[in-house]
Amino acid sequence: MRVALLSYRSKPHCGGQGIYVRHLSRELVALGHTVEVFSGQPYPELDPGVALTKVPSLDLYREPDPFRVPHLREFRDRVDVEEFATMCAAGFPEPKTFSTRVARLLRERADEFDIAHDNQVLGYGMLDVEQVMPLITTLHHPITFDRRIDLEGATHPWRKVTLRRWYGFLRMQGRVARSARRILTPSETSRRDIATDFGVDPARMQTILLGVDDVFVPPTEPRVPGRILAMASADAPMKGIATLLEAFAKLRTERDLELVLVTRPQPGGRTEQLIDRLAIGDAVSFVHGVSDEELVRLMGSAELACVPSLYEGFSLPTAELMACATPLVVSRAGAIPEVVGPDGECADLVAPGDVGELEAALAALLDDPERRARMGAAGRRRVEEMFSWRAVAATVAEAYDEVVAAWRAEGPMPSTGRKGRRSRRNARADR
Repeated sequence: MRVALLSYRSKPHCGGQGIYVRHLSRELVALGHTVEVFSGQPYPELDPGVALTKVPSLDLYREPDPFRVPHLREFRDRVDVEEFATMCAAGFPEPKTFSTRVARLLRERADEFDIAHDNQVLGYGMLDVEQVMPLITTLHHPITFDRRIDLEGATHPWRKVTLRRWYGFLRMQGRVARSARRILTPSETSRRDIATDFGVDPARMQTILLGVDDVFVPPTEPRVPGRILAMASADAPMKGIATLLEAFAKLRTERDLELVLVTRPQPGGRTEQLIDRLAIGDAVSFVHGVSDEELVRLMGSAELACVPSLYEGFSLPTAELMACATPLVVSRAGAIPEVVGPDGECADLVAPGDVGELEAALAALLDDPERRARMGAAGRRRVEEMFSWRAVAATVAEAYDEVVAAWRAEGPMPSTGRKGRRSRRNARADR
């Protein structure tokens, strides 16, 4: 099978999209398929045998100058103008503009691929791709949850206005999702929420659990006493870092602890402000931009880890920490309970956003080294039994075969995403 794997941004070491692209493409190639990744910035790290076609944007959100103003010579066409204008109007343009660019490329190269795989782009250009080749879609979770949590946390009226503008792309994503022939989801929770928020027929969705790379293994060196670790792909309310910081501050009044956050906080953002207010700056450190090997050592160095998210469509960091036999305290939110299994076996589950319950769970686990060892070993066993990228790729390849056969027998799906009347239920995500 000749596969075009599409991702509008593919950050290598955090955020599910880049990790999904790398490991799925590698295992598909190992199974004998040909894979070419089409990605905007940040570009993915790919393994030997996987081709990369760069689909450059204006890269308006790059570090260290996000929301930058490009030089006039950087503008190449109307798509670039649309991208900049949408950002200036407080919107997020990348899914739409990437889909337009990649649809142009694939129209010219349609004979070179058997199928295109959309990794949560869900831009209008995907409707055009479906007209020239079979298309399958991965939707990790509906971003409607991010929008709700951000809006609930916004206190200033103008902030609510700009957030609604930012999440304006959800109207498009909902329409494109409802036009998709087959949607792959990483959990039953995500499948249910996509059906509810985007109005997608559950019969057109398929759950395929994600995998954990073989580099994530238990440590060979002693863990650092008192070290707590948390992974967060973004300095955003949905990741629940504020809850963890408040619980950690309470624990620090009686214990010698350190907190390592694997993230890049926004300078002067909510996380740094909260750390200053809680006066725990001397005990909190940030790590970002590390290699897989360094990340594995860091995960294995912690006495315990915490995943305090308010919602997750799967939570790869949770599974990776389990692979490192690191005991966990996690939120009973989204698909996290699906990943860790029964409460207390591989992780302790707490109510999302509950500082007191999180503090108590962390304290109890810190005081019980034997239970931490049992929990870590159980987590490692669960990963070995359930989360294999090779198995993910084999199941995805079977889905490819089914979608290609349906496209050839029935023709392209009707391109109804841009126009047409929608039911009241299907309009829910558009509000």
